Amino acid sequence: MSFQHSLRTPFLTTLMAGAVLATGAALVASSAHAASHREAPFITGAPKVDGTDFYMFRSYEPGRENYVTIIADYLPFQTPYGGPNFFQLDPNALYEIHIDNNGDAKEDISFQFRFKNNTRDLAVTVGGVGGKSVAVPLFNIGSLALGSDNAGILNVEETYSVNVSRNGRRGGQKGELTNAAGGSKVFTKPADNIGKKSIPDYNAYANQFIYSVNIPGCSPGKVFVGQRKEPFFANLGEIFDLINLDPVGPRNSKPNVLDDDNITSFALEVPISCLTTGGDTVIGAWTTASLRQGRLLNSEGKRNGKHFASLEGGAWTQVSRLGNPLVNEVVIGLKDKDRFNSSKPKDDKQFLDYVTHPTLPVLINALFPGPATTPPAVPRNDLVQVFLTGVPMLNQPTVCGANCAPSEMLRLNTSTAATLRAAQKDLGVIGGDNAGFPNGRRPIDDVIDIALRAALGFLNPPGPNHPDAADLATDGTQLPGAAASRGAVDFGASFPYLNVPLASSPAIP
Repeated sequence: MSFQHSLRTPFLTTLMAGAVLATGAALVASSAHAASHREAPFITGAPKVDGTDFYMFRSYEPGRENYVTIIADYLPFQTPYGGPNFFQLDPNALYEIHIDNNGDAKEDISFQFRFKNNTRDLAVTVGGVGGKSVAVPLFNIGSLALGSDNAGILNVEETYSVNVSRNGRRGGQKGELTNAAGGSKVFTKPADNIGKKSIPDYNAYANQFIYSVNIPGCSPGKVFVGQRKEPFFANLGEIFDLINLDPVGPRNSKPNVLDDDNITSFALEVPISCLTTGGDTVIGAWTTASLRQGRLLNSEGKRNGKHFASLEGGAWTQVSRLGNPLVNEVVIGLKDKDRFNSSKPKDDKQFLDYVTHPTLPVLINALFPGPATTPPAVPRNDLVQVFLTGVPMLNQPTVCGANCAPSEMLRLNTSTAATLRAAQKDLGVIGGDNAGFPNGRRPIDDVIDIALRAALGFLNPPGPNHPDAADLATDGTQLPGAAASRGAVDFGASFPYLNVPLASSPAIP
């Protein structure tokens, strides 16, 4: 079967007609900045708990094919020179990755990350012999050495713990991940990439903090939390200026404006057997961040002898949520963006109108009027299946099928073999690579271009208002919003896959 012919099969037509809603395209939502960066009014004021991108895929590192890699990115728009405090995570927050493995839209497994920041209060003597010891204002006071905790050099050390909770994120059975080398329950986050003088070989330095871990009730896996180069790619300026682009220009003609940013990644590699249950090979996943309900500004107060700018307490309150990319940007209405971020997948029926009566096709047509952009008829009941229940024969749980609880999350069929790194296609399923988006999501997957092709209608059945435009997938043209695409070889070949973060300064002259 030819590629173009395969695009016309009912399966892929149904699948990718919905991808525009399940993934969106950051076209006209002026509050969005990319993927899920700054996607809702409240979260713009809390960047440390702003989930930006979420990835889940069969590991394609040789020898790791029986594992799933899950990556949740947080804290957007990190300029490499963002010192002197750089980009620490919030010790008063709870970061979580949730897995639903039976189609009921409720978390069956939750990995929970908590952080501690240890300020070492490094000081230098001012005034020579007999002078005064004074605390320094800098993050580090020398070059960081490999194989050392750099206690006299690094002024702030970030550590974290990871719990795994089963059968509920709060009241379920809990256990702690431990370091396979020694059994410690405390892990260290590498310092951000301060610069070449402070950390001459950042790759070697950061690799020290990739941990093999014992997961309670499971085979060993891996964990890493640390700064990475921003993996998302888009030419944002034109997108937010009412799609100020040539709709049929070359697909790779625009620069990736995020190419000078970093991000903070939570990466897990977990055996497939630990994530699936009851013979069903499909899992759904999403990430959340929560803060305490109460906050007391405390600029003059102390706790345990240390000053704190604020004190937090009370129950956890979810403030960030992310499964499929771009949903909150261009699917959910502005008035409901904060509500979506605080909601759970089991309650997603409340957002059904945004799926059955999507606004994105209408807005695209207003900017580029014509037969090819005329919105399909509503209600879009076909999208309910793709957006909320999984797609038959691709990533719909077999345990419940069409009766799966409607819920928005990233779904992966773990029985689909990983595509070798060199053979991966950035258009995922519509490019003939069933191991890619929307069957999970890999770093290579060009979710904007996938969504835009669906938005412009080339996967709609041929008809008087929707001429067959399948050639767009192969003739080198692009739809609005694309950035320079990447290949899998532009990302790492092994866990945690995302690239070393950009340094704030070059090598020593």
